[in-house]
Parts: sequence; C-alpha cells; structure tokens
Amino acid sequence: MTIAIGLLVTLGCLLGGFAAMGGHIMVIWQPWEYVIICGSALGTFIVANPIATIKDTGKACMEVIKGAGPKERDYLDLLSVLNALMRALRQLPANKVEEHIDDPESSDLFAPYPKLLANKNLVTFICDYCRLIIIGNARTHEIEALMDEEIQTINYEKLKPYNSMVTMSEGLPALGIVAAVLGVIKAMGALDQSPELLGKLIGAALVGTFAGIFFSYAVVSPIANNIKMIRGKQLRLYILVKQSLLAFMNGAMPQVAIEHGRKTIPSYQRPSIELVEQETAAGGPGPGAAVAEAA
Repeated sequence: MTIAIGLLVTLGCLLGGFAAMGGHIMVIWQPWEYVIICGSALGTFIVANPIATIKDTGKACMEVIKGAGPKERDYLDLLSVLNALMRALRQLPANKVEEHIDDPESSDLFAPYPKLLANKNLVTFICDYCRLIIIGNARTHEIEALMDEEIQTINYEKLKPYNSMVTMSEGLPALGIVAAVLGVIKAMGALDQSPELLGKLIGAALVGTFAGIFFSYAVVSPIANNIKMIRGKQLRLYILVKQSLLAFMNGAMPQVAIEHGRKTIPSYQRPSIELVEQETAAGGPGPGAAVAEAA
C-alpha cells in the first residue's frame, strides 16, 4: 500500500510540476524509450544473476507488495513453540522429543501453528539445534558460534535479491543515456526535416535520460530498500530462536529463556510479558497442554 501511495505522490508531483511549468505531458510518453531502458535492464539483470536469485527476487518483490514481514502474531507463535519444545526437553525422554523434531509436520507441538510450519527453513533451524541439545556433547559457546555462522549465511542468501536490485538500479541511469543516444542518432537522420520535427525528435531522445534516472531512484532503489528491510525483519526470527535456546542451554527455565528471545523483537512489535505468558501458559491450549499431558 505504501509503495502505491509513494508512486502516486511522486508521479503526481512530477507530472503536475512539469505541466505547471508549461510542459506538454504527452512529450514524456515515449513508449519505445521505456522499452529500450526497461528491457535492457531486465536483460542485464538476467545475465548477472542465476535462476535461483532471479526467482527469489520475484518472491522478494511480492513480499514488499504484500508487506510480508513478521507480525506480532508470528513472534507469539514462535515463542509458544520454543516454550513447548524447551519444556519437552526438560520433561520428556529424549526419544519422545526426537519424534517432534524429526517430523515437525506430524508433531502436536507444531500443529497449532501452520504459518510457522510453512516457514520450512526456520523450522529446520529450530529442529537442528534442538537435536544438538539432545545430543548434549556440544558446549554453549560452540553452539553460539555455529548459530552465528549459519545466521550470517542465511542473511547473505536473503540479501541476494537486494544486492541484485541495487546493481540494476545503479545501471539504469547509464541505460537511460543509451536510450537517449539512440534517440539522438534517430534525430541526426532527420536533419533535413523541419525544425519543429527535429525538436520533437531531440525532446523524445532526452526522455531516455529522464526515464533512466527516474526508474533508478524513484522505483527500483526504493523497492530494493524495502526488500532489505523486510528480509532483515525475517532474520529477527532466527535471532530470537538463537537467544532463547542459548539461554535455555545456560540453565534458564523455559519461561525465562523465551524472555531472552522476546527482547530481540523490535519494540514496536514486541508483545508484552503478560501476553507472552498468557500464550505460553503451562497446561493451556495448544502445545502447552500437549507437553503437560505427555509428562
């Protein structure tokens, strides 16, 4: 929604200001200049990136349009699952806990949270480190170093769409110049025509420079910045898991351990302690009841 509003404001001010100066808006409508610029940008984007990154960039753009960053409900679901798993690690035999982490899709600890289950990478991250806790041979600082390394790798992968969009944004002004040069070449072939026609051709050529700069700084660059922000918010989920499990490994009770995780949530989305306690209350609905019954 904010993207649409921002583009409307930008275009309104740009076109309105141009018209107020006495410019003819139809002069800016040069569709083949836009085809040259946008088509060349898309082509170089395809050349510069592997198929996986191209697909992920499309996914990232859809996330921006939908505003797909984690919400308070997502954090509450994650805290509830972590609380249930840590309680299970304390109360249940290792083989019982392994049943949950080996097949989370069939686990009654994960079942109440289908949206979390849909995030396969995050669920795998949780289950892998719970499995290491069950093994019990790794020290806390070793697990922390391993988590940091994996989170850094995840961050690198998540920001590939951002980096590719920034690269395309940086190239668009140059592609605008290319389109403008092609327009000038066309105008030079019409030097024998009337000054009015020649002026129109030169004006059309200059639209290429305008369009390249506009698409770069008013469209692609803001979208890239949004991708970076949303992917950064998604990474907070992994950091929340890391801090909660490390606190648990250092001897904290599950309810205290998830408080370590809660503190990593941005303040404008962070649920209150009371709300988290209500969601994760022992014996309550969902996974709390499942663990209590199994124990």
